[in-house]
Amino acid sequence: MMPVAPHLPMSSLPTPTLKLGAIAVDPPVVLAPMAGVTNIAFRRLCRTFGAGLYVSEMVTARALVEGNAKTLGMASFGEDEPVRSVQLCGVDPDVMHAAVRRLVGEVGVDHIDLNFGCPAAKVTRQGGGAALPAHPALFRSIVSAAVVAAESVPVTVKMRIGVDDAHVTYIRAGRVAEDEGVAALTLHARTAEQLYSGSADWRAIAALKSAVTSIPVLGNGDLWEASDALAMVEATGCDGVVVGRGCLGRPWLFRDLADAFAGRPLQAPPALGEIVAMMRTHAELLCDSFGEDLGVRQFRKHSGWYLTGVPVGSAMRRSLAQASSLAEVDDLVSGIDAGLAFPAGAMRLPRGHTNGPRPVHLPAGWLDRVDDPTPPEGGDILVSGG
Repeated sequence: MMPVAPHLPMSSLPTPTLKLGAIAVDPPVVLAPMAGVTNIAFRRLCRTFGAGLYVSEMVTARALVEGNAKTLGMASFGEDEPVRSVQLCGVDPDVMHAAVRRLVGEVGVDHIDLNFGCPAAKVTRQGGGAALPAHPALFRSIVSAAVVAAESVPVTVKMRIGVDDAHVTYIRAGRVAEDEGVAALTLHARTAEQLYSGSADWRAIAALKSAVTSIPVLGNGDLWEASDALAMVEATGCDGVVVGRGCLGRPWLFRDLADAFAGRPLQAPPALGEIVAMMRTHAELLCDSFGEDLGVRQFRKHSGWYLTGVPVGSAMRRSLAQASSLAEVDDLVSGIDAGLAFPAGAMRLPRGHTNGPRPVHLPAGWLDRVDDPTPPEGGDILVSGG
């Protein structure tokens, strides 16, 4: 990773101005799409802490075109959402075109992000996600199909450095996407092979910013605290930041980011009582969105993230991970000492994915025929249930 620059107050740095088409993103902060996380409930909770762009979970183009009920649910939005932003994944230009037309014409989205960064085996083995930029002609066709279908709705691209260190694709892919009219690029500064291991190489973000000059470039990777975002902007010149794992169990990070980019002093971390209140609110929002049974089951993983680094004991963690009702969640968290301070250093403890490195699963011969513009046979299937 590029060495972290010394912290400077934001008032001494140029504040990035981020516009995606007609959408002004102020502060220049984006919630990264995360499967099973960035649903209506989580987006609503995060928005209470600050402005920004809050993107849905990834949905697959084929599932959307075929009207898969689960997919349509994932691509739904609350009436209070100021910007309807969805991430889309696909490997066939025709299917991508149809999916974008449905999102724009029927769902009424305001922004579409194309996923070319997912390293999950079930996606890359079909030629999708982080595997696709290795096929530049096909990549171009898919990006072009989405931009044409979206008309005035801005389309952005999220990608990784490449498949692995031997197959680096981000500069070429970034220039292609710029040529095809995307509104911005995001780079997660790891390869697909790295998954979430090691450190993000911020030097790649700086290189992409130098190579792509007509549209914004956003940085993603190892943003755990607001000071990391300022350091990334200073070190790379990027136009904004995309936050993923750093906000898991820490939705107040968006408050810190808003303060940091505005040059305001950061507020003290919330006491444990405030965190318990967030947990209760989050569980209630999930139950409102998905019903109590599914909502509580979805909350289980979040409970572990909220309590990462917090001295509540293993019994409390196990009980919350097995909770089966909202009343049980409420009873459990009410037993947490509300007066405890948030532990120093807990913000930097990893949450969410930490796995890797791992060889990337690809279609047979994928890297032997990179100039083939043909979509992979059978690639556009319901690879994610969404």
